[in-house]
Amino acid sequence: MSKGCQTQGPLSELEKSIDVIIDVFHQYSRREGDKDTLTRKELKLLIEKQLVNYLKHVKNQVSIDQIFKDLDTNKDEQLSFGEVMLLIIRVTVATHEHLHFCEDKLHHQQHPQQHQQQHQQQHNH
Repeated sequence: MSKGCQTQGPLSELEKSIDVIIDVFHQYSRREGDKDTLTRKELKLLIEKQLVNYLKHVKNQVSIDQIFKDLDTNKDEQLSFGEVMLLIIRVTVATHEHLHFCEDKLHHQQHPQQHQQQHQQQHNH
């Protein structure tokens, strides 16, 4: 590794996560065709193996084809790292929102009286 490519110190949690995203992309992009893009087949495999819980509803080729079409912004029939990042961003945002939804639901179940009082105050009941 050249000196300019070495990291200066220990990586933060976020930096480690970025490296993992890059590494996982390359695990799939290097299987066929261009070594730095994903084909439909590589995208399908990545979703099935790496997003198995977060995209469990994506089970058929029609869904994969639609995701591929949405991500392929330059319409070259392959997905660059930047185009795949659009999927990662969407999944991350949706997961963040879902976690807040679950937290709110759990809080409501644990403190129903408090929630009822807040609701009444908000609506002046």
